[in-house]
Amino acid sequence: MTTMTETSARFREFKMPDVGEGLTEAEILKWFVQPGDTVTDGQVVCEVETAKAAVELPIPFDGVVHELRFPEGTTVDVGQVIIAIDVAPGSGDAPAPAAAPAQEPVEAPEAEAEPKGRTPVLVGYGVAESSTKRRPRKGTAAAPEAAAVAAAVQAELNGHGASAPAPAATAPAGAPAGGRPLAKPPVRKLAKDLGIDLATVVPTGKDGIITREDVHAAAAPAAAEAPAAVASPVAPEAPAAALPAAVSDSARETRIPVKGVRKAIAQAMVGSAFTAPHVTEFVTVDVTRTMKLVAELKEDKDMAGMRVNPLLVIAKALLVAIKRNPEVNAAWDEANQEIVQKHYVNLGIAAATPRGLIVPNIKDAHDKTLPQLAEALGDLVTTARDGKTSPAAMAGGTVTITNVGVFGVDTGTPILNPGESAILAVGAIKLQPWVHKGKVKPRQVTTLALSFDHRLVDGELGSKVLADVAAILEQPKRLITWA
Repeated sequence: MTTMTETSARFREFKMPDVGEGLTEAEILKWFVQPGDTVTDGQVVCEVETAKAAVELPIPFDGVVHELRFPEGTTVDVGQVIIAIDVAPGSGDAPAPAAAPAQEPVEAPEAEAEPKGRTPVLVGYGVAESSTKRRPRKGTAAAPEAAAVAAAVQAELNGHGASAPAPAATAPAGAPAGGRPLAKPPVRKLAKDLGIDLATVVPTGKDGIITREDVHAAAAPAAAEAPAAVASPVAPEAPAAALPAAVSDSARETRIPVKGVRKAIAQAMVGSAFTAPHVTEFVTVDVTRTMKLVAELKEDKDMAGMRVNPLLVIAKALLVAIKRNPEVNAAWDEANQEIVQKHYVNLGIAAATPRGLIVPNIKDAHDKTLPQLAEALGDLVTTARDGKTSPAAMAGGTVTITNVGVFGVDTGTPILNPGESAILAVGAIKLQPWVHKGKVKPRQVTTLALSFDHRLVDGELGSKVLADVAAILEQPKRLITWA
């Protein structure tokens, strides 16, 4: 996809690219430049979060930033222009950014000099919240329109009085008669999250535009207005008491937009859980010898500086088990009604990050020696924790390991990563009483859980894979004899 267009010989636009595999949108996390800044070809101008990872975007030409089309925190569709660059800044005065009319009014002379031509668009530099004017909230100082809205809302709560006439009676002169209320997309989303009908909100913004403050004011009317609108009879007092309760509930809850990595996780897990018939098997195993091997590897000079832990040996054990049972390393092709057997292993490692769960994978893990596997695991974990995992690193996985033991959890029933055939969950390794050589002794014990797609992995095959992994962890010398 082409990510830039040429609007003239002087100005060039850069579009949101598809930084992954068929992604349709990305959220702008941070701008590293502002209008007026000089940029060079290849300079990173912003960081975006896709459904898979956070990615830095470089600009493909030199110039001066003319305008940023979207503020931070905005989700933008792939193909939309996000920044305009003046590639010939010395050739005369530049026109005003096209996005400026979408901003809310500010108390600046430039804003006052443009009293017309405000068309709601999806671009701009963000909301100037400090410059907007709050609607009066006390009954004595409120405008007649605000009082009418409060009365209509209270009447609705009391069970009489239609809510439909209220918007018509309070529509400001600047609002379109019978049309859609004027508000920017972030304000519309805020109203939706708070359950506010924009038609009932009295706008205080310029040209009849509804601001964030207007929505907040409509969501939490002053408590003093409620008794004023209620007459002396006792019956209406119960509905009046419900208003503070609703405000209290909203103060005790936080609504978080589902987007980026969290949105991708939700879609993937729902798709996997309701597409692939999951089967999970469990085995508890004595891993005392494996723990001794890990301790010895940490002292080995060939492993110096590498990430050596039980996960390394478990990963190697799974790779050996797959080599002994290659049919488990496959995928279900629904479109062609085929089982696709993979002759390579891209080993996924589930990683918890501040942005959510991601599953990068080690490419061609089956070909790696133990030191190479240790190095790859270290790089994978470090990159994931820094939030720098690329979409390519999360694509093409075949099987996955999730280590829930690091949280002190004994085991779980993991959900398959979409497109994969199996996932191994590793529980906490604990000192437990265990029968060893006919006597009860304290041994290092863990529980393994293997979930697999029952469309292509039968119970026998899944059981063999899990049993092989357990056998290797019980007797690590099998890494040599079976490999």
